[in-house]
Amino acid sequence: MSIRPGLCSVTFRELPPARVAALAAEAGLQVIEWGGDVHVPPGDVRGAAAVAGITADAGLVVCSYGSYFRATPRESITPVLDSASALGADRVRVWAGVSGSAEASERERAGVVDALARASAEADDRGMTLALEYHGGTLADTPEAVLGLLGAVGSTALTTYWQPTVAASDETALAEYALLADRVSAVHVFSWWPRTERLPLRDREALWRGFGLAANAASRPPRDALLEFVPGDDPSVLAAEARSLRQYLQA
Repeated sequence: MSIRPGLCSVTFRELPPARVAALAAEAGLQVIEWGGDVHVPPGDVRGAAAVAGITADAGLVVCSYGSYFRATPRESITPVLDSASALGADRVRVWAGVSGSAEASERERAGVVDALARASAEADDRGMTLALEYHGGTLADTPEAVLGLLGAVGSTALTTYWQPTVAASDETALAEYALLADRVSAVHVFSWWPRTERLPLRDREALWRGFGLAANAASRPPRDALLEFVPGDDPSVLAAEARSLRQYLQA
């Protein structure tokens, strides 16, 4: 199975959906993850359906819905899934709480596990899956934390994303990916270095070429590799970034 190159719409939050889709198509990308913060708000089913049409008209596929559901006890996943369904997305990105794995209390962790279990069951009933945002400040901030969380939830409808940890070396980031590889359904692709400075992908070629090799060798390669940030948030660099991504995915 080939890993599909794509774009997260949050890369260009300030642009309307039609322009985002056009840029992705012009860059030779295949799929889009539409974000729930600006382009497709949760519960706006009519708007989501319109964005689905825009995506199809551009010759692209909706691969996922990038939600900001935090899996806290009082949240409902229902409006998120409503928008994902109208988009035609079969995967929803979710967040694991509001605290890092080293800081969260047992009560907080239990609440997140319960919320994720309920949300995963609801998604599964609709023929969808959920995937954890691999991110600091959440219970999915290290490979060990992610694997523990997936085990505690115990749902086949829950997978994880991966992205390089801020300030991690190429070797460390790739080692983290290796621990998670068989559970990763999508990857957020960007080159930040040495911390959050946004660089072209080629400036971390060893990282992304190494990822391409590892991902293609995994027993379950990620379905999608999604450009999430580009230097200067500049639409004019997307084509070059997409070209680099395709090269690395063919490693």
